[in-house]
Amino acid sequence: MSEVNLHTDLNLRAEIRLYYDLYIPENAKKYAPLLIAVHGYGAHKRYMMREARLVTPVDWVIASIQGPHQHFRVNGEGYRVGFGWLTDHRPEESVSLHHNFLLELIKKLAGEEIIDPERIFLYGFSQACALNFRFAFTNPDILRALVGICGGIPGDLETNPVYKLFAADTFYLYGDDDEFYTQEKLKGFEQKLRDRLPNFQSKQYNAKHEITDDMREDIKIFLSKERGVSRPSRPVN
Repeated sequence: MSEVNLHTDLNLRAEIRLYYDLYIPENAKKYAPLLIAVHGYGAHKRYMMREARLVTPVDWVIASIQGPHQHFRVNGEGYRVGFGWLTDHRPEESVSLHHNFLLELIKKLAGEEIIDPERIFLYGFSQACALNFRFAFTNPDILRALVGICGGIPGDLETNPVYKLFAADTFYLYGDDDEFYTQEKLKGFEQKLRDRLPNFQSKQYNAKHEITDDMREDIKIFLSKERGVSRPSRPVN
């Protein structure tokens, strides 16, 4: 076959469904604060909903969104389905999909008078960290605060001309024994974020690549301060 007849990387547009779980507490009023929880690589929306409910004030709405890329992961019982957000293959398309997912979700819930679009909080673990930072730098006026755990930062942080100043409160947490990131890398992430974000705080924990009880307690305090009142988190059934 002649090479002149080979056409590569052609594409068709197709619609996909983006899934999320939504928790609206019984005592929630119209235009409640919204926490959007974003899971890490190989996890799912149910996991991140459980984590979000452990740290969120009792009258907040929670949306836990799920990555569009499904795959099998090996566990002790064989295989299970996990989800991810992006790979090195055309990552800009996955970043755009993540941004649009968040924007459309906020628009939908605000239009239904469920949440206050002025009180949006974003919470991500692992792979979701860099994605959430990209969203914040691209849409700096959307979020009231951002929480990131055990994750990286955008590789184009210092070169992307689209990024703007993100002045909202940011809390970055990481462990001292992370099996995926060296301490040198995590310290480097922390310093670059500190140099760029005017309202930044961070904390290192005795932890691996995980969310620990100490982290949960500090996130709970951070979010309660953002609300201006200290409230206990809701119980999880």
